[in-house]
Amino acid sequence: MLKTVLPYLLTGIAVGGQYALIAIGYTMVYGILRLINFAHGDVFMVAGILMVYIMASGLPLYVSIPLVLLLTAAIGFVIERIAYKPLRSAPRMSIMISAIGVSYTLQNLVLYITGGLNQFYPKIPFISDSVAIFGVNTKMVTLITPVLTIVLVVALVLLINKTKIGMAMRAVSKDFETSQLMGIKINNVISVTFIIGSFLAGVGSILYFTSYNTVIQTSGAMPGLKAFVAAVFGGIGSIPGAVVGAFIIGICENLIKGLDIILFKAGITTTSYGLATFSDAFTFALLIIILIVKPTGLFGEKITDKV
Repeated sequence: MLKTVLPYLLTGIAVGGQYALIAIGYTMVYGILRLINFAHGDVFMVAGILMVYIMASGLPLYVSIPLVLLLTAAIGFVIERIAYKPLRSAPRMSIMISAIGVSYTLQNLVLYITGGLNQFYPKIPFISDSVAIFGVNTKMVTLITPVLTIVLVVALVLLINKTKIGMAMRAVSKDFETSQLMGIKINNVISVTFIIGSFLAGVGSILYFTSYNTVIQTSGAMPGLKAFVAAVFGGIGSIPGAVVGAFIIGICENLIKGLDIILFKAGITTTSYGLATFSDAFTFALLIIILIVKPTGLFGEKITDKV
């Protein structure tokens, strides 16, 4: 039974870590701007495309990975400055439409560059290698992902709690207008938030596409949506909540994918019911349930309007 469940559990933990790295970008931007950055999943996809083309240019791996992460962070910065900063005082609907426009712009740029053809993600030594855990074969990336995710989240929490820019981010998150009056450079804080979120999405893309091997212009859509659900599930605006929500969704999604086999090998069923078909539906059904039962999410704080 353990050998049957373990592959799906390990994959679920790994996928959860990858969703977490994307979800942090959603939750950080929302925490400061009260904005859902719908282009964030496409930034994740663009990071994958960048890796394909940079590695194809012949650059060594130790140059390619930092370059991809730096370019991804730069893309997040440019998007914020071009698409969101000019709309800082505009109605929220205008900013949301701008975010959707950025999303489709990135997708169409990649479609134009690639011709809509699948781009094969390069094999990265070590993390692409196979390893046996309790007699179950899996990729090294499956083991590295949760560890790296936790390390990055701890580093981010320390940055937010122990540094001057982190203090500014917390202040802006609590009260945007008062922070401006107190002399905090709002634009710099927002730019740093986008840079960090995009950087983490870049890390997530390396881990994700190492497992899934191909990238196309729509590759960021579903991971982006699931990461958004994870952020809402955990309590959007809460970094620990986004991480916990992502791991729960990743594990449950992959256990559902293997549920037919698990039940069959356990002797509970004798036929396949195709329950794996509903693995994606589960994620969004969970979102509906959470919004009904606890709209603020697991770790979200209840917001009260001041009179």
